[in-house]
Amino acid sequence: MNVAQSESRPDQKKFFHFWRCFWLVFLVVSLASAWYCYYVPSNPSNSVAWAESYAAAQPQAAQNGKPIILFFTGKWCVPCRIMKRDVWADEQVAATVNAAFLPVMIDVADPNAAEVMRLYGVGASPNVTVIDSQGNVLQQRHGGMRKAELLDLLAALNPSAAN
Repeated sequence: MNVAQSESRPDQKKFFHFWRCFWLVFLVVSLASAWYCYYVPSNPSNSVAWAESYAAAQPQAAQNGKPIILFFTGKWCVPCRIMKRDVWADEQVAATVNAAFLPVMIDVADPNAAEVMRLYGVGASPNVTVIDSQGNVLQQRHGGMRKAELLDLLAALNPSAAN
């Protein structure tokens, strides 16, 4: 072994060690991020008073005159999980929704939900559709929403509920 070869080996070991550490940190951060995206509290509905079904909410809405919020979701849907954790679990959102709306969570994988999805043109989740007591669409948003976006949507429909 000559002198040039022995001097280059420590540099190669440092280079290899750097990349090994880099990929290890990358893996840990990626796994933590994936876990955070899929994590939903054990009771994602918290204090939102979800109706049992769309069919059960319709007569209540007609009787109370409240609009219905349809939240189309799926167990496999990452943006849905994030909304359940960050938006629907928020106390301000829960208070606003419970005061002026009838919320219904609809699983898009449920065969019984196919008719409601067809009726309101829902092809993907998450989807938030607000309808009046007669079933007419007042607002519809496709994709994930943040707390502020949902509160703005609800305030536009019912300004007194925004407080």
